[in-house]
Amino acid sequence: MKLGETGVEVHTEKERVRVVASDRLKGIDVRTLPYPGFPTDMQAQMVALMCLAEGTSVVTETIFESRFMHVEELRRMGADIRVEGNRLVVTGRPSLTGAPVMASDLRASAGLIIAGLAADGVTEVQRVYHLDRGYERIEEKLRGLGAKIERQSSEAVASVC
Repeated sequence: MKLGETGVEVHTEKERVRVVASDRLKGIDVRTLPYPGFPTDMQAQMVALMCLAEGTSVVTETIFESRFMHVEELRRMGADIRVEGNRLVVTGRPSLTGAPVMASDLRASAGLIIAGLAADGVTEVQRVYHLDRGYERIEEKLRGLGAKIERQSSEAVASVC
């Protein structure tokens, strides 16, 4: 499991999942592939995670062209990401900074929210109507996990860490 390679421990029980990360995560390489490979639908979320991991990660997108629209938005937050064709080279940083960002699609929205929750300061994700197509009441669910997040309107979500 790719998440486990980062140093995260995932414990599954009958009715819950517990995720434990004691240290800064390690950068890993990810290649999207059809099932049962790494899902392209999780690529943006993994990129957000790798922005804060120690070391350099390479994320190769083999399924869809132009699935890197979230990269420029992550750069607004201080992410160090280089695009090389269908690959991203992500050099992890100790922190990201909150910034106004714009979601381009469902997956990018989720990745930007993850980055915003981990960032210092406030991140406002605009155009979150994309989120509603795939994540019902995401802000309520994240608040239930302890996140400081609120929906400003159908157009924006503010994440505060």
